Amino acid sequence: MLVLSRQRDESIIIGDNVQITIVDIRGDKVRLGIEAPSEISVHRKEVFDAIQRENRKASAVTTEDLAQATPPKRAARPRSK
Repeated sequence: MLVLSRQRDESIIIGDNVQITIVDIRGDKVRLGIEAPSEISVHRKEVFDAIQRENRKASAVTTEDLAQATPPKRAARPRSK
């Protein structure tokens, strides 16, 4: 792990197109600003972990599970006059 010291308004660059800037420091909290291209997803670690868990659960669904699932009920369409 690379450990860097930065002060407010200082940045680090990751690759050619990700910039992380120290926006504010208050007590034991640091606020970061992250600039990255839209094709790069940026998540807090706990959100990323939750997404990964849900993806693993979804990938474990079998064809039997799908066969037992009931299709969603469709709302009735209003008739034209």
